[in-house]
Amino acid sequence: MVGPMAHSRARANPADGTPPVRRAASAASVLFLLVGVLGFVPGITSGTDNLRFAGHGSGAFLFGAFQVSVLHNLVHLLFGVAGLALARTVGGARTFLIGGGAVYLVLWLYGLAVDHDTGANVLPVNVADGWLHLGLGLGLIALGLLTGRARR
Repeated sequence: MVGPMAHSRARANPADGTPPVRRAASAASVLFLLVGVLGFVPGITSGTDNLRFAGHGSGAFLFGAFQVSVLHNLVHLLFGVAGLALARTVGGARTFLIGGGAVYLVLWLYGLAVDHDTGANVLPVNVADGWLHLGLGLGLIALGLLTGRARR
């Protein structure tokens, strides 16, 4: 076909026109939702029979490495839902990425400071979680800063 109808059958890319910061926030949000769900799935999460609501006594490990509890999984799910809501605007997406990154850096510091074998370890976090929280914090902030820049 030639002329104005030539492109009528082509599929539009849903990302066309969507600012990169919104796409980044949406993608991160979907990953948090996925991780929140996977934290409840036997086989992907080992020890689901020892999954506790909260605290260091939870014996469940996502991918065999990251200690999780029901509360920990719910936090991931809520973070993902909040991210999708905030990703609807450029400002909200940037706030989610940078603010969420800051939250994860605070969680990293919490993991360094808390005694992992006490009730103070309410989420719970272990060493693997600490490294992940550091990477997530830095990565989310970098995404917010790099994709949230105004175009020239």
